[in-house]
Amino acid sequence: YWTFTEAGYEVEIVSPKGGDLLADGFSDPEDTSGYSAHDLISLGFKTSAKHAAMLKGTKPIADIDPAAFDAIFLVGGQSPMITMIDDEALHAFVARAHEAGKVVAIVCHGTCILLKTRLSNGDLLVKGKTWTGFANSEEAFADAWVGKKIQPFRIEEEARKIEGTNFVVNSMFKPFALRDGNLITGQQQFSGGAAAELVVQTL
Repeated sequence: YWTFTEAGYEVEIVSPKGGDLLADGFSDPEDTSGYSAHDLISLGFKTSAKHAAMLKGTKPIADIDPAAFDAIFLVGGQSPMITMIDDEALHAFVARAHEAGKVVAIVCHGTCILLKTRLSNGDLLVKGKTWTGFANSEEAFADAWVGKKIQPFRIEEEARKIEGTNFVVNSMFKPFALRDGNLITGQQQFSGGAAAELVVQTL
């Protein structure tokens, strides 16, 4: 949001099913776990009345025509591994945007949808693509930090089972984003800004 608005773009926040948005505990900088306490940008967004209001009563993607936008940007956090991985309506929305030639950017655990998102011809969107997402090493670090297994599966592990796609990761918890055509992906929570910069450059 910061990168796009600073570049002069209009931003609309929507969600898969609409309504008020609530961060999962590990993604909320004010959560008692302290897991994301370092995230001052999200904290500022939450505590600004103007910005916090943008997280209330969001439109569902069913009401959104991706052709009306220049780009779509899917955020991550911990919850997409449960809330987005099998959301076929969301997968279809992303596929439509991609096929319409729009810039499609996805970061962190949001990239899990690329394990299942298929185009109208039945091919996975990531067929022949180079992309990134949350790394096995990062999952292992997070599990050890929390003291339990957080996620039901690992994106890197599943991506490496897919033939004809190129999943890559960089150093653990370092900003890393890459572009392949109109698909832009970011590795983890520290890669959101890098992915957004690539979107701005592409546009």
